[in-house]
Amino acid sequence: MARILAIVRLLVLAFAGCCLAGTVAARDGREVGSIALGELPPEARHTLLLIRQGGPFPYPHKDGSVFGNFEKRLPLQPRGYYREYTVPTPGRRDRGARRIVAGSGRAGDVARSGEYYYTADHYLSFRRIREQP
Repeated sequence: MARILAIVRLLVLAFAGCCLAGTVAARDGREVGSIALGELPPEARHTLLLIRQGGPFPYPHKDGSVFGNFEKRLPLQPRGYYREYTVPTPGRRDRGARRIVAGSGRAGDVARSGEYYYTADHYLSFRRIREQP
């Protein structure tokens, strides 16, 4: 029985290692995956364009609000550094789970930050958006 448990543990660790392959280390040691701009869904690319031009956003009372990073899945920064934006999901009437979180050196200056993260699962995981392949 102990051997079976040991083998199961090794398999779980191997699987977890495969899932984490290709991640990049964030500034504070946290690991965040990455995604190329061209790999994003078209709605996410459109949302990124809106962020860079300052709107208008589909949910003006929610888009651009402070993202607290309470689960600490993104690199640690002072409150107000991250802002969140809705990425519409086709066929959904609500905001859905997809977002882009933008980081800036100063609160409110996300259009020039170049630090953007995509989540398709409502903040459970993030991938940093790469501009080049």
